[in-house]
Amino acid sequence: MSLSVNTNLSAMVALETLNATQTQLSQTENAVSTGKKVSTAADNAAAFGISQQMQGNVSGQGAVNDGLSFASQVVSSTNTAASKIITLLNSVQAAVTSVGGNTGDQNSLNQISQQINGYLQQIDTIAQTATTNGVNLLAGTTDSSAIQSNNLYYVTGLQGNFATVSGFNSTINGDMSGATVTGTTGASLTDALGLTSGQAASATTVTSNVFLDGSGGIGAGFSAAASTGDVSTMIAQVQKAIVAMTNVTSQLGSATNLLSSMASYGQSVSDNLTAGIGALTDADMSAESAQLTSLQTKQSLAIKSLTIANGQSQNILSLFQG
Repeated sequence: MSLSVNTNLSAMVALETLNATQTQLSQTENAVSTGKKVSTAADNAAAFGISQQMQGNVSGQGAVNDGLSFASQVVSSTNTAASKIITLLNSVQAAVTSVGGNTGDQNSLNQISQQINGYLQQIDTIAQTATTNGVNLLAGTTDSSAIQSNNLYYVTGLQGNFATVSGFNSTINGDMSGATVTGTTGASLTDALGLTSGQAASATTVTSNVFLDGSGGIGAGFSAAASTGDVSTMIAQVQKAIVAMTNVTSQLGSATNLLSSMASYGQSVSDNLTAGIGALTDADMSAESAQLTSLQTKQSLAIKSLTIANGQSQNILSLFQG
């Protein structure tokens, strides 16, 4: 090999090797510091693009899961309210039953009527306040500023499919296991259950019921003031309301199970998407560690080789020493 002060081929080769090693070392150091083998499109355009799309799906599924969690809270609070209402209806039945033992006693019947009104007012109050973030499944109106919807809508998947839990006030008059409630849809819950008449959904006070007229007399819907048959009919009407609300709790229980199942599945989808992103972009730290050690050694050797190659130009001076 000829010696030249203009062209040092050995130094050029050593420099190219050092630059290539330095590039690889920078990539490995970046993988070690970030934990990712693909952190930008420059690392792997295809893998980076796919991972970004999958990350969008992870974010979308997170929003779906949040919606399912909110829907579960609405159903849970409604179920709690419905269960409390059933307890109050049992008290109404007990009060109505006591009418039979106080027939003809105007004062006693008036007191029983007031007692029933108190229970019914509690029922309407619970129904009106069973609101979660503007959604109320028991109230018969959306006029209140706190109640924005009587139906619960929630997204079920990434494609935007959604499901609905319809408000029960509008359907409670249907045939509930053979017990048809003949109330007024869209009014107060006690009206829908057939326990009051003309009670507005937004009313805050119950002043009358269908069983007693508040003046010691039997309600207009029941024919004889003293007959056992009238009391039996009254009790049957309350029992129909209890059956109707029990049906509501059954539907809420089914909705709770469905939401729980969907939430569990949604979390699995989110986890699988995250794992897929990791498979595309995460670095194998044991392999990167070994690669880092190897490249650091190669870097040191390349620097040593370049130093030796650069020294060849100095050796040419010895040819001209006398």
